[in-house]
Amino acid sequence: MNKPVSNWTEIYKLKNFQYQLFLSVVILALILFLYTQFLSFVEERQGFSFNDPVLGLISPINLTWLIFVSIYLSLFTGIIILIRNPFKLLLAIQTYMVLILVRIIAMYSLPFNPPSDMIPLNDPFVQYFGTGELLTKDLFFSGHTATLFLLYLVIDKKPFKQLFLLLTIIVAASVILQHVHYFVDVFAAPFFTFGCFIIVRKIREKINYASA
Repeated sequence: MNKPVSNWTEIYKLKNFQYQLFLSVVILALILFLYTQFLSFVEERQGFSFNDPVLGLISPINLTWLIFVSIYLSLFTGIIILIRNPFKLLLAIQTYMVLILVRIIAMYSLPFNPPSDMIPLNDPFVQYFGTGELLTKDLFFSGHTATLFLLYLVIDKKPFKQLFLLLTIIVAASVILQHVHYFVDVFAAPFFTFGCFIIVRKIREKINYASA
């Protein structure tokens, strides 16, 4: 077992880590490119809708700004923390890679149409770096909820861990209240994320990578 490494000065001594980090970033970039193409396919595909009993209890509320503030606060804080911890950064990247692949499979298998009374969530970051179109059918499972829960799983520092859990709950509740997602999309997201996290961590243990 390698001795845990927690700073970038020591990391240069671990050639295998450098190789894996570089390879992971390259693969992630490729997956993200393919993911944008897949999202275009999803938007054009005819799916199916269903009556969600949870959404039926509430009228949609526009919480776009609360959702975006929560998401980007989490991402900014998470990146700052992870940059200071190379092993956690690699764990986050690799888990996110698997998460996207699993989400592609899930969306392909369950072609949902959005709730009929949804208030569209215009995400400027996704539109600028993604397909440039408004996404409404990237539903099962909730990517925003999954990403924030991923930060909760990866980062160990208790105050930040509690913050990420709180922001995950806020975003999860908000996308339901805005009828951007069905309840099942949001409910399933943490379970899929946790599964991806466990898979990646087990693989890392097999190649003798210590967690920082």
